[in-house]
Amino acid sequence: MVTSAAATKEQAGLGALDRLLAATHAEMDKVNALILSRAESHVEMVPQLARYLIEAGGKRLRPMLTVAAALVFDKPTGAQINYAAAVEFMHNATLLHDDVVDESDMRRGRPAARMIWGNQASVLVGDYLLGQAFLMMVETGKLDALGVLAKAATVIAEGEVFQLSKAGDLAATPDDYNQVIRAKTATLFQAAAEVGAMAGGADDAGRTALRDYGLELGLAFQLVDDVLDYRGESGAMGKNTGDDLREGKMTLPVILALADANPAEREIIAAALGKADASDTSLTQIVAIMNRHNALGRTVEQAQAHVQRARAALAPLHDTEMKTILSDIAEFYVSRAY
Repeated sequence: MVTSAAATKEQAGLGALDRLLAATHAEMDKVNALILSRAESHVEMVPQLARYLIEAGGKRLRPMLTVAAALVFDKPTGAQINYAAAVEFMHNATLLHDDVVDESDMRRGRPAARMIWGNQASVLVGDYLLGQAFLMMVETGKLDALGVLAKAATVIAEGEVFQLSKAGDLAATPDDYNQVIRAKTATLFQAAAEVGAMAGGADDAGRTALRDYGLELGLAFQLVDDVLDYRGESGAMGKNTGDDLREGKMTLPVILALADANPAEREIIAAALGKADASDTSLTQIVAIMNRHNALGRTVEQAQAHVQRARAALAPLHDTEMKTILSDIAEFYVSRAY
């Protein structure tokens, strides 16, 4: 049940989301047009598969973050349009690759692209989107911004490999988990905010503020997402509840539960972890174990701490409406966990 305090936070977050959508609407129209145009190809399967994923939904938080970061400052150059589209292409490329690696059946409430076009096409179209992302960056002529996103792409790939190496590892630690989510999720949030600030004409201090904000927001976002895999409803997140468990992902709720569980509880978790056919009954038992040891609650607490650090990162900036929106929006992504 949502507490009154949680409900208040959720309402504030939703208000911030509406304000962010309104404040970035004009710029995001340009971003969306660019995204669709750059998904084109004379090879018919490329736009079919790319558009299937791109048009599947989602609020496009990462490119919105790029646009919003630019609008925090006084001198947006227009480069934020290319940067935001590049960020979205990078994100969608990682989704295509992730679904192949994880053997996922669902993405954003629909069959994953690999279920329709196959693994090979999904990987190759993901590569195409990455290539287009870097072309859009090059077209701005800003080598430093290109460097930010190129480095992010490298770190994200490293995070994928590290997560794969830790799949089903009952000895995985919170530090291992933090390394994974920092690389896989928070790095793109960080880069999206930083290149947005660069497009807005930020000085070094402003660029640092948005970079730190993006990192902390990304960490909070992933922590909450991992809670929702056990607390959410199937379909609400565009995937099945328990997918992380069945894919053997050592997320923080699992790691914390294993650390405090008794031998019988550890056996229940270990028996289902990484098993594609793990039953809903097993999942219910594991959620009960997590609740018994407050593993989900402690994960949300960590997300809240990152939200506070995200807000603190913005403190040195001049007060503007966009700064306030960015400060408030983080609360929405934590409120999803209640």
